[in-house]
Amino acid sequence: MTHTDKTTRPRRARRTDAAQNAERLLTAAKDLFDEHGPDAPLDEVAQRAGVGNATLYRHYPTRGDLLVAVYSDEVTALCDQGRALLAEPSTAEALFTWLDGFVVHIATKRTLALAANEHSGTPRTELFERWHDSMRSIAERLLARAQRAGTVRADLSVADVLALTSGAALTSTSTRHAQQLLQILRNGFVTTKASAPPDAPSVR
Repeated sequence: MTHTDKTTRPRRARRTDAAQNAERLLTAAKDLFDEHGPDAPLDEVAQRAGVGNATLYRHYPTRGDLLVAVYSDEVTALCDQGRALLAEPSTAEALFTWLDGFVVHIATKRTLALAANEHSGTPRTELFERWHDSMRSIAERLLARAQRAGTVRADLSVADVLALTSGAALTSTSTRHAQQLLQILRNGFVTTKASAPPDAPSVR
């Protein structure tokens, strides 16, 4: 056996173990947060996953990191949807279809979103920043496309749109209520051109 064989095999095994531990931690955290909310003890997450606390903090240094990782698949799916909507002919409908998914996501994960951002007054973590940047990038592209087409007010910034939409989600009494609030916001976002039929030609 060569020196390379001796060193790479244990290294590969460690990487496999680390990936399995991370997956077990996410599964345990999701179950625990569903049962007890985002303030559930992190020690219990490690215990359910069958790993030590040191392993938990090595993978997820803060509660915010763990919370964001728990629902990262949903964020990825929402961003994928946004990229697909960039090909839709109706620019306003594309933007508001995505915002509807966004408002539902925040409304159903409001406690997790707040905890990931504000828990213990700590700054946003690297994982949270990546999540935030991905969502903002998609929203910005959809908004800019609608503004170029003249279907959404030109004086709106992506920060305005996301702040108002997030506010609707976080103050709503239900997912349906959040969607209703978004429809009210829509009336203030769109121009008269946006009332054209969805299949009307638009400038990209």
